[in-house]
Amino acid sequence: MKAFLTLLIIVCFFSKNQAQSIEKFSIDSGGAVATAGNLEILYTIGEVHVQELNTANIHVSEGFINGTMKIKINPRLFLQGPLLNPVTSGLMNDNLRQNAIIPTTSPYPDLATCNASVFSITGNNAIVDWVWVELRAANDNTKVINGKSALLQRDGDVVGLDGFSDVIMNAAPTDYYVVVNHRNHLGAMSFGTISLNEAVASIVDFTNSGFATYGMHAQAILVSGNTALWAGDVNGNNQVRYLGPNNDSATLKSIILNASGNTSNSNYFPYSNYNSGDINLNGIVRYLGPGNDKGILKNIILNHPANPSSNYFPISQQIPN
Repeated sequence: MKAFLTLLIIVCFFSKNQAQSIEKFSIDSGGAVATAGNLEILYTIGEVHVQELNTANIHVSEGFINGTMKIKINPRLFLQGPLLNPVTSGLMNDNLRQNAIIPTTSPYPDLATCNASVFSITGNNAIVDWVWVELRAANDNTKVINGKSALLQRDGDVVGLDGFSDVIMNAAPTDYYVVVNHRNHLGAMSFGTISLNEAVASIVDFTNSGFATYGMHAQAILVSGNTALWAGDVNGNNQVRYLGPNNDSATLKSIILNASGNTSNSNYFPYSNYNSGDINLNGIVRYLGPGNDKGILKNIILNHPANPSSNYFPISQQIPN
């Protein structure tokens, strides 16, 4: 009862001071994330505290809190797009960084920001793009415990917002399913749970073909034998399709025809932008013309190991909902 009353007081206090609209909702007997209006509450009832909320103006932590509630993680992943024609074997291309296209604000829900100087790093540790790292509950792999924006280096290392440190997340040190995702690639999730803590940054290597992922053909197999997230999810519906319902080719065409600067409505217009239509992350979206993304999309579909050579074959993300 004391924990519940404390939580109630905290919620009321921040409701008054942050002008939040609090709706009635129930809290179950486990730990999770609850959202009331614009206030997010991370909580446990009758068990060890799971995590906490920290913003510039709000700090909410409740439950029976003991010890540190942070974990370090060192994910590794490849994106298929920037490895289709790599300048250096084994390293993703970093055209977005070279062309100063990567934004300093993350495209993911937390809207994390980094200093522009991070994109001045070159070599193996040069930044390719933003990625999303997610932790899911060991007893329910559809239950998101926490998610965070991070930066991806050319060699596959996923690092913090300073461009080189381990990724640190607010979560209790315990076992989690780990998910990695990218804005126009299909995400992947570890097949089993992984023990995470603050003392040691656990390596979670999605580039290793021996690392088990959830589902069938969750990642593309590269010529090198490594694995990479499937490229081509232009419309963000967790599926890659060249033809058929909700296909990415149609979205790609729409992006080009509606692109700023395409005054002639040309299908051949090269659109230089940070955009989901840029499948190989070279900084230019093309529907038709040299090195166009539509052709790249078709090749990805036709080269899927389960595709019987159909242009209508869909590649679906293998993360449970």
